Amino acid sequence: MSTSPTPSERERADAEAKAKEEAEQAALPYKWTQTTKDLDVTIPIDAQYKGRDLDVKIAKTHLKVAIKGQDPIIDGDLPHPIHVDESTWTLETVPGGKEISVHLDKVNQMEWWAHVVTGAPKIDTSKIQPENSKLSELDGETRTMVEKMMYDQRQKEMGKPTSDEQKKMELLEKFKAQHPEMDFSNAKLG
Repeated sequence: MSTSPTPSERERADAEAKAKEEAEQAALPYKWTQTTKDLDVTIPIDAQYKGRDLDVKIAKTHLKVAIKGQDPIIDGDLPHPIHVDESTWTLETVPGGKEISVHLDKVNQMEWWAHVVTGAPKIDTSKIQPENSKLSELDGETRTMVEKMMYDQRQKEMGKPTSDEQKKMELLEKFKAQHPEMDFSNAKLG
């Protein structure tokens, strides 16, 4: 007989998963951040390199960042398509060296990416907490829509019904209660 984990066991498992995820991400040769609209990758490199020493290719579903003559730092398929014309890269001088900054503009501006390229370790997108300030800057209607989409994405990942599906089920239940004489055994939702 299996017992469900206690809250403290769940917290410990979550903390371990988070620590493992953080370690995996820290081991990558780049750092990355994202919003639902775009994704930014920063790659620290030696100060001696100039733009002409780099081989950076941004394609709709592929990203390659390399120093010419060396193994690529990133070379892989993107998990989702991007707008190539809106995506850019720059080389900037920072304390202690230089940094390649890659900005990717997502085609689907309503989803979180689990990783930059499909060969990299994933993050748990269900744990992403968007900055509240960003959400609160949205007008009421947009904010409601974004929150609904985030809820629906989490529900889908857990194999649970989305808010629309829940609404349909509630309406059907209400209708069934009002019409006990009807047979709903073959009713299909969707």
